[in-house]
Amino acid sequence: MKRSIIVLMMFVVAVVFTNEATAQNFSGLDKSPMDASAFPSNWRVSDKLVKVVYSRPQLKGRKIEQLAPKGKVWRTGANEAAEITFYKDVTFGGKNVKAGTYSLFTIPGDDTWTVILSNAKNVWGSYFYKEKEDVARVVAKVTKAKKTLEDFSITFDGEDENATMYLGWGDVVISVPVKG
Repeated sequence: MKRSIIVLMMFVVAVVFTNEATAQNFSGLDKSPMDASAFPSNWRVSDKLVKVVYSRPQLKGRKIEQLAPKGKVWRTGANEAAEITFYKDVTFGGKNVKAGTYSLFTIPGDDTWTVILSNAKNVWGSYFYKEKEDVARVVAKVTKAKKTLEDFSITFDGEDENATMYLGWGDVVISVPVKG
C-alpha cells in the first residue's frame, strides 16, 4: 500500500512537471491586429509593385483625432510604424523613390494629410520619428468615405504598374498614386 502511494505520487509529480516544462504561453489576439495590403492584390502573383504591413486600430466610439491627432506625426496604424516595401523603383505621389522598405508615417489634417516615407526601420509608434530620415513627403487630399470604416484600412487599386494606395478610417479616405 505504501509503495502504491509513493508510485502514484511520483506519477502525479512527473505529470505536473512535464506539463509545466512543455506548456507554451501563447498570447491572445492583438487589439489592433497586423495586416498587409499589396498591389497587385492577388497574393498568388509574386511580382508585386508594393506591399504595406501595418496594424489596424479600431475607433470603438472614439474620433480619429483622438488616435491620430491633426498636425502631429502618426505611425499610420497601431503598434509599430507601418512598413511599405517597393519591389522596384517607383514614383510615389509624384516623387521618385528607390526600391526598398521604408516606414510609413502620416500627418493628418482637415483637407489634406502629409504622407511620409522614412528610412527608419523597426520603429515603435512615431515617438522616435526624425524628419532628417525622410525619403519623401507627399500631400494627399482628404475625401469622404461612402461608408464609415471602424478599422483603419489600407488597400490598393489600379492596372499594370499604375496603382493608387488608399488609406481609410472613419469617414476619411486619402489616396496616393504609385507608379512603377
